[in-house]
Amino acid sequence: MRGDRRQPLYRKVNTTAHGVRHRFGSDARDGRAAAKKERGEDAPVRASMHGRVRRGRDYTPLFRFLQSRVGRPWAEVHSEAVARLDDPAPIAWLIAPGRDAGKPRVLIGESSWWRGLFVDDAGLLQLVAPELNAADLEPDCACCTHTLDGVRFGRPFPG
Repeated sequence: MRGDRRQPLYRKVNTTAHGVRHRFGSDARDGRAAAKKERGEDAPVRASMHGRVRRGRDYTPLFRFLQSRVGRPWAEVHSEAVARLDDPAPIAWLIAPGRDAGKPRVLIGESSWWRGLFVDDAGLLQLVAPELNAADLEPDCACCTHTLDGVRFGRPFPG
């Protein structure tokens, strides 16, 4: 049944961003031409058209999913997350192997901060700094909208 299927924890293109050029296309063409030139004149005309660059991946749903599972067993959270992802690598962006190795906040993108997570000795997913909140943070510049877990910073830019 289609209703039982879970949504993926990523978006292929961030459709909420305006004026962002996602640079689609022409990678395969350029790669094929360069490969032909490197191999010489006898290279086959037909070659793979698979692109080299994966663009337009927004992992905000993954980060929200991980934040909502704080306090739950990591094995269960990890298995569900991997099943709903195209690539498990973004999980490691937020999750540290231990509290000492974890960062209180992690920068994803230009001005989006997410609270860092770690797996404790009992195997539960925990926040590195649970007291951290967006109301106490101030932005690094005046031109960007800085957020922590999707919530705007509470203090204004001090400039």
